[in-house]
Amino acid sequence: QVQLVESGGGLVQAGGSLKLSCAASGRTFSRYTMGWFRQAPGKEREIVAAISRSGVATYYADSVKGRFTMSRDNAKSTAYLQMDSLKPEDTAVYSCAATDLVVGPAVNAEDYDAWGQGTQVTVSS
Repeated sequence: QVQLVESGGGLVQAGGSLKLSCAASGRTFSRYTMGWFRQAPGKEREIVAAISRSGVATYYADSVKGRFTMSRDNAKSTAYLQMDSLKPEDTAVYSCAATDLVVGPAVNAEDYDAWGQGTQVTVSS
């Protein structure tokens, strides 16, 4: 099982930027499709972005398209989420997830079998 640790969350003003990192260990990182999910208080967990094993294919939720960019560095066993033009509605706990069961970007939480502990992102207005 791969282990995932997120970092990079914090408090930022609306319009600002943050870059989240998800460091993986335990298994060959390039075998895993990676995803970023978020959950705001009182709301269901939702997919934010996903990236294929090679990094060629990506998926973005409509709410973040054009503002967020997901990438990965297989040599460093790390996935990233660059978040620009942040809005207060982006406030949530962001978690990264991994799956070796899906080749392309996976958008359903049920497809993932490894999760990080989450990192808080708070965007003030």
